[in-house]
Amino acid sequence: IYDSNRTVLSMPPIINSNHSKITLDTTNVLIDITATDKTKLEIVNHMIVSMFSQYCEEPFTIEPVKIISEHNGQTREAPNLTPRTTQAEVSYINSVCGLKLQPQEICDLLKKMCYNAKPSSTPDILDVDVPITRADVLHQADIMEDAAIAYGFNNLERRFVSATTSVGAALPINRLADIVRFETAMAGWSEVMPLILCSYDENYTWLNRKDDNLAVRLQNPKTQEYQIVRTSLLPGLLKTIRENKHHSVPMKIFEVSDVGLKDESCERKSRNERRFAACWYGKSSGFEVVHGLLDRIMLMLKSAFITKEEGLSNPAVKGYWIEEVDDPTFFAGHSAAIYVKFGDKPQRVGTFGVMHPTVLKNFELPFPVSAMEIELEWFL
Repeated sequence: IYDSNRTVLSMPPIINSNHSKITLDTTNVLIDITATDKTKLEIVNHMIVSMFSQYCEEPFTIEPVKIISEHNGQTREAPNLTPRTTQAEVSYINSVCGLKLQPQEICDLLKKMCYNAKPSSTPDILDVDVPITRADVLHQADIMEDAAIAYGFNNLERRFVSATTSVGAALPINRLADIVRFETAMAGWSEVMPLILCSYDENYTWLNRKDDNLAVRLQNPKTQEYQIVRTSLLPGLLKTIRENKHHSVPMKIFEVSDVGLKDESCERKSRNERRFAACWYGKSSGFEVVHGLLDRIMLMLKSAFITKEEGLSNPAVKGYWIEEVDDPTFFAGHSAAIYVKFGDKPQRVGTFGVMHPTVLKNFELPFPVSAMEIELEWFL
């Protein structure tokens, strides 16, 4: 940056020159800012010049500069100290704060917070000038908050201000997940929380599964390890065992979390699905241990064990049963599907079994693994 005499003032963003340094005799200060985002640059510029000008001989006096952009021929003055104009509803401020103030009374409160506000031509609207130092004001909710601060939080009436006001509560699926999580931990299993992103091979190829076109893919993944949103909890559990296989066995780990699935019926074209998965890793298969955990979880979910014949023949009988399936992820003859009877129609909610040797090889696991995965949302 040069002055009119071609004297170097600054070489942003590296260093300023000796010519432009500030001393006790300095009467004029040039503020130059370098940024890659114009909006953020203007916010910082407004903050610095407005606060710095407080200490000038004539307080709050700022001389703008004319910027000429040679690449497009455009010119502008900076900083532009014109206050940003917005509007706020009187009824909104009163309803949220539980007050019954007149428009002018709210304007007087906002004046204490450095706003310049006045009633608009529309009775319920206030015209508000936002000072340049308040880049945080984005919505009338921010103006309402400042009005409440000026009024005094301790002066606000202590009551629910609306009949529609409600006390927050956990979503049913989160409450169910916490119950399953607590019961599994009490049974001696350790919870893990792997990342929701994984590679395509980990989600499909390494589990001997075909691509079902349900995975949400990242458009430009930075690494091969994070290519898609997982459609199963098993890859994360198996990777956790792999990274901790130097510890003593057996390992009993579980996870209660979401998977992501493409769904064209949703507005966002995808949906989350809450699942529960557990893995046993040890010198024996541990199939009976995982089966025991399944029985415990189903007992906690008030679903009794029944035979397939009972479930299909008697509409009044409720419960769950298991039946052998041929799943390539699991060892042949050592896997079963989990069916639960909801109403008159049974629904497959999960699978468990002993992992196939090729799956163990893909995840570099020397000992057998038994695993289980259940869709929890069926139990709501």
